[in-house]
Amino acid sequence: MARRKNSHIGSSVENFLEKEGILASSTLKAVKAVVAWQIAEEMKRQNITKTRMAQRMDTSRAQLDRLLDDGRGVTLNMIARAAKVLNKNLVVELR
Repeated sequence: MARRKNSHIGSSVENFLEKEGILASSTLKAVKAVVAWQIAEEMKRQNITKTRMAQRMDTSRAQLDRLLDDGRGVTLNMIARAAKVLNKNLVVELR
């Protein structure tokens, strides 16, 4: 009995997103989500509240919430400030 080849096997999520024209925006959103998660986890590990974190970053609690929630309007400078408060290094690279 011959098996039919499944045309969907072998394609990737990246290929699908590229075909839909949303690969770049999806990747950016995913990167922001990972960075926000890393910052939140490190804040928990160091027992730093959002209020204290915002104070140490010299920013508002609302701005910190945007960084941790959806990354909307977040700059590399803001992420670097958060990293500095947490005694972490921000590494950005092109691939």
